[in-house]
Amino acid sequence: MKRLTLAFGLLLLISSFTLAADVIPLAIGSPAPDFNLPGVDGKNHSLHEYDSAKVLVVLFTCNHCPTAQAYEARIKQMYANYRDKGVALVAINPNNPQAIRLDELGYTDLSDSFEEMKIRAKDHNFQFPYLFDGDTQKVAHAYGVIATPHVFIFDSQRKLRYQGRIDDSDVKEVHHTDARNAIDALLAGKPVPVETTRVFGCSTKWIEKEDSARKAVEKWNAQPVTLSPIDAKAVKELVKNDTKNLRVINVWATWCGPCVAEMPELIKLPQMYHARGFEFITISADDLSKKDRALALLKEKHVAATNCIFSFDDHDAQAEALDKDWQGPLPHTLVVAPSGKVIYRHTGELDMLELKRAIVGYLGRTY
Repeated sequence: MKRLTLAFGLLLLISSFTLAADVIPLAIGSPAPDFNLPGVDGKNHSLHEYDSAKVLVVLFTCNHCPTAQAYEARIKQMYANYRDKGVALVAINPNNPQAIRLDELGYTDLSDSFEEMKIRAKDHNFQFPYLFDGDTQKVAHAYGVIATPHVFIFDSQRKLRYQGRIDDSDVKEVHHTDARNAIDALLAGKPVPVETTRVFGCSTKWIEKEDSARKAVEKWNAQPVTLSPIDAKAVKELVKNDTKNLRVINVWATWCGPCVAEMPELIKLPQMYHARGFEFITISADDLSKKDRALALLKEKHVAATNCIFSFDDHDAQAEALDKDWQGPLPHTLVVAPSGKVIYRHTGELDMLELKRAIVGYLGRTY
């Protein structure tokens, strides 16, 4: 499992800094490329809606990227500070969701689909337009978006006067507020002091990367799947969690419909978070004599995790060993932090978004 973690970590590092060879950011002085894109508000938005703005900020960002998430509060503040000064801000997600590998979602509860954009915008109360370009990516290509976030600032004639980063630090102290400096200069009728800066963040997920995402899943699915008996003492040790890892423990059974139905989504969790000190453990509540049936289902669902099956059939003893608050129904899921603190528990079919939020809430959303 450690080899797998290192391999996927290397893939993530390579992906984060790989750019499409033909993508070149829009040159300073160029006119703003037109767009007509769907927004999370249920409307389509075009460039000409903002003709009256003194300054237009076109910001390419997304849900999943930790750098983009680190900037969300600052983007909201920038919009609030300048909205009454004749500045329009439009956010666009350039990413194709199918081109994002699961191991690139280790810092998020949401990927970059249009439906998930609606959730993020609602949860964080985005007041500015948040548009989706992931299907065709024509707008992202026209602007030359190399990463998220990547900002393009246009003057009243819609000529590009600044492109690059928002500022010089995502989570550390900010020293250079490059985008704000550009906006202030344009509002004052002065030249932009620094017209171009480097961009840091997650590389744009171009449609051509779909094959890479598919192969990553295939590689994961090829991992061996095993199932081992576990006694009461070992169950208690699992929950005690004398490790540095966050543990998700899911109790299931082959005869439990909701258990089987949610398993394809559950197995995405270790693919997403494995590089961040995370463990996914399943415990089958099937009778030990039915071990082969349980193992066959785990193989069918490609559950390459730490898979166990209760070696003792006393249900009260199972609950006492695992979770005294567990009343018995399946599925039952725990999220256990190091030192054994249960930070999330749920009996019944899971709300996957709720579970991911519990995981990311502990692991953090930024580097």
